[in-house]
Amino acid sequence: MKSHSLLAAGALLLALALPAQAQTLITGSDTAEVLNAARGYGAATLATQSNGDPLINGKINGISYQVFFKNCTANTNCEDLNFYVGFADTKPTLEVINDWNFNKRFSRAYLDQDKDACVEMDLDLVKGVTPEYLDAQFSVWSMIVEQFPVHVGFK
Repeated sequence: MKSHSLLAAGALLLALALPAQAQTLITGSDTAEVLNAARGYGAATLATQSNGDPLINGKINGISYQVFFKNCTANTNCEDLNFYVGFADTKPTLEVINDWNFNKRFSRAYLDQDKDACVEMDLDLVKGVTPEYLDAQFSVWSMIVEQFPVHVGFK
């Protein structure tokens, strides 16, 4: 009886572990998968940065943004993503930027060298992420892209 319980428990543990191990993880080499996730939130195209690394140009509710693939080896095998949106000629006060950073999580806002409003978010892909987690990160980014322009007085 005891051996049947141990076998059943072992089989249950194995059954629970297999789906987690079998799940496909998306890394910085999977540009098509990242692009596909971006397209779930609006128009998006794959381009190339000046250094040859991949770049996604996207639009959410009419607001253009970029996703830079960073820390790449030979323009592939990128370790992380940098989500970025900036608003030329939108120059909020430092207090407005600080208010965003104090009250919002998962992003960082700043004034660039021209004092224009910018916001960024990073995603580490070194160990890979599930498609669901990548989608959740694009969902967070979508909220940032919708809320930040209002916060800084763009439009």
